Amino acid sequence: MDHQQTQDSPPGGGLSHSAVDAITAVVFFIAGVVMMVDNYRIGVSWAVDGPESGYFPFHIGLIICIASVAVFLKAVFGKHRNREIFVSWDRFRLVLLVLLPTAFYVLVIQFLGIYVASALFIAAFMRLLGKIAWLKTVLISIGVNVLLFWMFEVQFMVPLPKGPLEALFGY
Repeated sequence: MDHQQTQDSPPGGGLSHSAVDAITAVVFFIAGVVMMVDNYRIGVSWAVDGPESGYFPFHIGLIICIASVAVFLKAVFGKHRNREIFVSWDRFRLVLLVLLPTAFYVLVIQFLGIYVASALFIAAFMRLLGKIAWLKTVLISIGVNVLLFWMFEVQFMVPLPKGPLEALFGY
């Protein structure tokens, strides 16, 4: 293995610090663009009585975009890129094993409500990752959410996102 290949790609496979910097810069750039577009819609100019609602958030989004481009260019084309492994593929897989189901959980809350989605989320982690027996999994995942429902909805009277199941019971 020649010196150039060792320097350009992390040994053992994985994402380098520079690659993670570049990916993060792209994500922040997209967030900055979303901020700019959304705030442009509500007004970004200076009115007679002062700045419109989107003036400051729009410019913050612009600053985020500019900073993201600078970080991206340094990470991809910089002279002193850090090519050491930030995370190995095996470790990254473990992160995704938690991150992807959590993102799916947040999406499911929109359709089934927080209590049903949480029961499914807890049950999935207990059963698939923890290899816990079905009876214990069902009792704990449902029990925890019944307790949370009682605490938030009944005792504290704090409404949380509900779905079709709660609607059946008048909530």
